[in-house]
Amino acid sequence: MKAATAALALLAAAPASADIVTVASAGFSLSRVETVSASPDIVYAMLLRPSLWWSGGHTWSGDARNLTLEGKAGGCYCETLPGGGSVQHGVIVYAQPGRTLRLHAALGPLQGEGVNGALTWVLKPAPGGGTEIRQTYVVGGYIGGGAEGYAKPVDGVMTEQLTRLKAALDKTK
Repeated sequence: MKAATAALALLAAAPASADIVTVASAGFSLSRVETVSASPDIVYAMLLRPSLWWSGGHTWSGDARNLTLEGKAGGCYCETLPGGGSVQHGVIVYAQPGRTLRLHAALGPLQGEGVNGALTWVLKPAPGGGTEIRQTYVVGGYIGGGAEGYAKPVDGVMTEQLTRLKAALDKTK
């Protein structure tokens, strides 16, 4: 019993950075926390401008300048494609400026699978100033061959995006 309690205490004390929280054949959940010096309102405003921080290497067009995000429930996280095409990456289902932004989004190759994803950013004032950004991405549904093989690469992509968001916010100082 003491060993189990000690193990739980160690887990609770571990840094809350990148983390694959759960993985199963039907889905996975990811979570990462970053702290930035910007206020929650500034962070929220930047979230709504993915063209300034999302990696162009993780778009269908290869250019993040083609990304838009309409900041209200039902708002499209969309991308324009050459030749008049477009992609709907996600739809905002919860928007509370300065606090929370949530999209239903099966991103990248997950779009072709029978899954849905909930991508959420929760913003909280950080002790000493700035903002704690908690990014979570929960994916569930049917993936041929199981979701286990997707968790690690998707975690890498989502970690990159949060790192890029932080860098973009650091430039606004």
